[in-house]
Amino acid sequence: MITRPIKTFDYIIVLNYPVKFFKAIDIISQLMLAIAAVAFILRGIVLFQNGHSGGIYTINFLIPIFIFSWWIWCYRQQSRGIMPFYRFALMLAAWGWYLYPKGLFFAILYLIAAVLEKPAKVLPEVAFDTKEIVFNSIPSKKFKWEQVNNVVLKDNILTIDLKNNQLIQKSVNADVTPEQEKEFNAFCAVQINNSKAVN
Repeated sequence: MITRPIKTFDYIIVLNYPVKFFKAIDIISQLMLAIAAVAFILRGIVLFQNGHSGGIYTINFLIPIFIFSWWIWCYRQQSRGIMPFYRFALMLAAWGWYLYPKGLFFAILYLIAAVLEKPAKVLPEVAFDTKEIVFNSIPSKKFKWEQVNNVVLKDNILTIDLKNNQLIQKSVNADVTPEQEKEFNAFCAVQINNSKAVN
């Protein structure tokens, strides 16, 4: 069996945690879960008033209980400084919507939200090697060294100056020592000079 080796980079810089963006994702997830829980409880009440009982009736009350239990778990995780993920509750809600009359659209919507939540909350990183610069965003952004005028890391600020007049500035997640700055900046200078020599 032949396997391809995992690509390694010379430098990987972790950028600052985008608090507002991640908070927005959490708020949207919580809102979706609240809407689903209320919808399932109301449907359970309607079924009860119409004399229904059994599995489908019970599910309409069990899913909100699981949703709120997971919500509390996420809150406790967040209070400990751990990033919360609502994807399990969103998947349960998707299943509930699938059982809901004409709820297929919402089931698909909630399933997409469950699948995308974790990749959307990955800490932003920029990777550097001798061929390119890669941002782990969705979708990922890649820049060849031929596209770059200059790269500088100074005072925990990463600056990438592109030849198309685009300037990217990002703050770094951890303190960088002057020695690390010097080493990284020297590496980038070599790659830029090499790209000029090729062209």
